[in-house]
Amino acid sequence: MALLGRQMCHRLSFSILFFVLIQSNVFAYQFQVGNLQAWNIPTSTDPKVYTNWPKKLNFKIGDSLLFLYPPSEDSVIQVTKESYDTCNLKDPILYMNNGNSLFNITSPGVFYFTSGVSGHCEKSQKLQISVFAADGSLPLPPSSAPGGALADSAPSYPTVFGGIPSGPAGKSSSSSSTVEVSVLITAGIGVLIWGLVGGKM
Repeated sequence: MALLGRQMCHRLSFSILFFVLIQSNVFAYQFQVGNLQAWNIPTSTDPKVYTNWPKKLNFKIGDSLLFLYPPSEDSVIQVTKESYDTCNLKDPILYMNNGNSLFNITSPGVFYFTSGVSGHCEKSQKLQISVFAADGSLPLPPSSAPGGALADSAPSYPTVFGGIPSGPAGKSSSSSSTVEVSVLITAGIGVLIWGLVGGKM
């Protein structure tokens, strides 16, 4: 009977450990753009905030970008590379103006955003992010397709859910901090299971 109980404990232990390890790779993050209180024109103390901020992060499919701003004062638009480079606000791919705009990353590629308010893009209120495919490649942006045509389906969809939890205040929601916590939790559970299986606890 003790042998049967020990085998059952082994199976249960390995099942729990398996599911804990799998869940550590399923995290999706919500990044508050620029880690600022609002999506706005960069200040003189940090004029390249939107250029430097995405360089520190590793965006992946399933993540999202949260743009916060007063809706009466600003907006955010997704544009082509050409529109991004020239600050052309006409014919955006996506227009969001509710002050709590969430852009879901649903495909790899390069994504370009600017303020929808005239003059803000020229003052560096624009953002470019790169999302690599699982194999590490970076697909060409839709505007690079033959003839400059956009893809048939939009690369992301605007959805606003309100207060979706994000990373700790003042710190970007990076995968490294969550992976560290996940590894510690996994190690703790592993030690607990090892102790139970070994009959030491």
